[in-house]
Amino acid sequence: MAALESDIRLTLPARPENVAVVRHVLGALAGALGLPPAVTDDMRLAVTEACANVVQHAYPDDEGTIDVHIRPSEGALDVVVSDSGRGIGPSLATSGAGLGLPLIAALADSLVIERTVGAGSRLVMSFLCKRPTPAMGLT
Repeated sequence: MAALESDIRLTLPARPENVAVVRHVLGALAGALGLPPAVTDDMRLAVTEACANVVQHAYPDDEGTIDVHIRPSEGALDVVVSDSGRGIGPSLATSGAGLGLPLIAALADSLVIERTVGAGSRLVMSFLCKRPTPAMGLT
């Protein structure tokens, strides 16, 4: 596996088409780093969901940005998705099933949610570059 030697930062307008841009950047980065497909898929889906949440909920009456920060850590990639919008809280739009954060938590190897009502949210997701192989036992 290749090493990421410095951080990558993306700041894009919080529009639906830019969620796809972030997903494609992550896929290309994962390919360049030689990440296992399962890690790549989990990372892309979790970060896509986090960015979609920003687009849908962070700026209900205004325009804003999605900030994505990818940084290497010991044996993992940390991906931080943040906004400077209304923060995570009860949504005024109830069109979703509310499964985004549980999905992200299930896909990431660790998740920290930092929220400040009215001052934005920050989701810090960590993805192990090499995951342990599950034990195959007979029961």
